[in-house]
Amino acid sequence: MTPAAAGGPRRSALVVGGGIAGAAAALDLADRGWQVTLAEARPRLGGLAFSFRRTGSAGELTVDNGQHVHLRCCTAYRRLLDRIEAGHLAPVQPRLDVPVLDAGAGGARPRPGRLRRTALPAPLHLAPALARYPHLSPGERAAAARAAFALRRLDPADPALDEQDFAGWLRRHGQSDRGIEALWDLVGVATLNARAADVSLALAAMVFRTGLLTDAGAADIGAARVPLGEVHHTRTLAALEGAGVRTLLRTRARRLRPGPGGGWSAVLSEGHRESGETRADAVILAVPPSAAHHLMPAGALPDAGRLLKIGSAPILNIHVVYDRPVLRTAFFAALGSPVQWVFDRTGPSGLSRLPGAGGSQYLAVSQSAARDEIDLPAGVLRKRYLPELDRLLPAARQATVRDFFVTRERTATFAPTPGVGRLRPGPVTGAGGLYLAGAWTATGWPATMEGAARSGLAAARAADGARPA
Repeated sequence: MTPAAAGGPRRSALVVGGGIAGAAAALDLADRGWQVTLAEARPRLGGLAFSFRRTGSAGELTVDNGQHVHLRCCTAYRRLLDRIEAGHLAPVQPRLDVPVLDAGAGGARPRPGRLRRTALPAPLHLAPALARYPHLSPGERAAAARAAFALRRLDPADPALDEQDFAGWLRRHGQSDRGIEALWDLVGVATLNARAADVSLALAAMVFRTGLLTDAGAADIGAARVPLGEVHHTRTLAALEGAGVRTLLRTRARRLRPGPGGGWSAVLSEGHRESGETRADAVILAVPPSAAHHLMPAGALPDAGRLLKIGSAPILNIHVVYDRPVLRTAFFAALGSPVQWVFDRTGPSGLSRLPGAGGSQYLAVSQSAARDEIDLPAGVLRKRYLPELDRLLPAARQATVRDFFVTRERTATFAPTPGVGRLRPGPVTGAGGLYLAGAWTATGWPATMEGAARSGLAAARAADGARPA
């Protein structure tokens, strides 16, 4: 029972950071009866899940900084969507169904295939899809099935798995380079933001066990059918205000110190102007690891320097507006091409409602693990990716490109490299009343919206369960 529920004074919390982790923490504490202040340095909420307005040759579009998807197994994130009354805006497909085009199969046209689940219980729900998957040989399909059963027996919480790389494990279990590319990396690059050779086996085991091998519906894909800003700023802000959370945008935490008599005192600033000190019984730092390291007092975390060793990985998004429809499905994945995943963004962007748009279509090409391309000029990327889209989508060859632009997130996720698990701290620090949140903390998940939501809930629950000072 919270002090408020018992009739005592309400405990107070300061949440630093208004991304998904911070919003989840603030809402959970407010729902538990806490008096909550949330400070976000940007003029908007949402962290790395945001939208912006862009006026280009195709007109004014609402652009997501990158394509974000979630799965049915993302229970904490889906609960957050429901809490902010946005669940209906990000529906999940009835059954996993991923079109996969192989542009390297030879011939004039890419070879189509699908990964589609059945209603059978896991792991048999994917057996028919694997048996018919044309991008692997019969021997590679049989080897993939054996590896899947072996993967299902691994314990992602085993620290020894964190020190191993996923590619090495796959090769020891009979996977060819083609099998890794056409199946394991097809899923893993999108969810882990790294190729198998650069991925901790513990994280890979968690992703494949949770998403594909444990529950039949776990990997069904969901995505927002409105701009991300509508979900993670507008709806979230309304929910925070409705819960009584004091939300301060354009407000940065500059310094943090233990308060006299207990709790914490934080110096906040709006721009370059300090706006005074805020007192709170508990503080949750829902910020990147480097920012958390800067704000934490000495001794708050054993070997706090490990936070600075958590690497980052970029994601590149290429946006193309055609003068006519060139893609008939909501999305597809590609093999044998630099293109990874392509999504139809026509509806969420508002393109279809623009005067003169006609039958124009807006596609977003989402490129994870993009370290080699993240800093390439847009002109270079245009010459590389437009011919690839022509190769994958025959209708694009007759279409005119109305607009082309690029968005880049250089530090989109933490790098899921072998050994990263021992660098990720839990929500509780050694400084009483100070907690950590963010997808980079020890959630057991990779850097996803689900991991962020789980981290915020974990920090809020740790704070609420602690004895008041």
